[in-house]
Amino acid sequence: MASLFASEPILLNLPDAEILYYPHFFHQKEADVIFEQLANEIPWQQDDIRVFGKIHPQPRLTALFGNEGITYSYSNIKMQPHPWSPLLQKIKSHMENVSNTNFTTVLINQYRDGKDSNGWHADDEKELGVNPIIASVSFGAERTFQLKHNSDKTQKKNIILEHGSLLIMRGTTQHFWKHQIPKTSKAIGSRINLTFRVIK
Repeated sequence: MASLFASEPILLNLPDAEILYYPHFFHQKEADVIFEQLANEIPWQQDDIRVFGKIHPQPRLTALFGNEGITYSYSNIKMQPHPWSPLLQKIKSHMENVSNTNFTTVLINQYRDGKDSNGWHADDEKELGVNPIIASVSFGAERTFQLKHNSDKTQKKNIILEHGSLLIMRGTTQHFWKHQIPKTSKAIGSRINLTFRVIK
């Protein structure tokens, strides 16, 4: 597995944020193979979430992998990690090389079609610590990644996350910005997203 590291990532010009985007971090053929492996090998689950007092199935499939004993909680869901697979260890190594960070955990999401989504949120859980770094790599169908500033309503940004792309969020990004993957009425296929993070 030999990644195609972009020599110069795209640095998004956003206030109070440090976000880097590598459109083609993995070669297309390599990304195709990874996508198929993840789709078939990951033990996907669908948890229930509470929204405005009502219980709903989460609008996507998820899985957590990581170092032994390191759980991860968000939206009142507590996930237990599966041990790292050889494929995920290889991807993790690439994420660590480019970000100069030793990740403990990866949260994997599968958006099965345009009806699956992830609402506005920040990756600011207390176990991620101050100024967390998140390395997010995408495979499969392209989806729109939306950002909005918490206090300056004029500051918004949409990014099309491409097959084999890498997005790195670090610095104060999670303090000042929220992000989401909205639903779309377009007929699109599955997207698998891996978000590497450090659980303190």
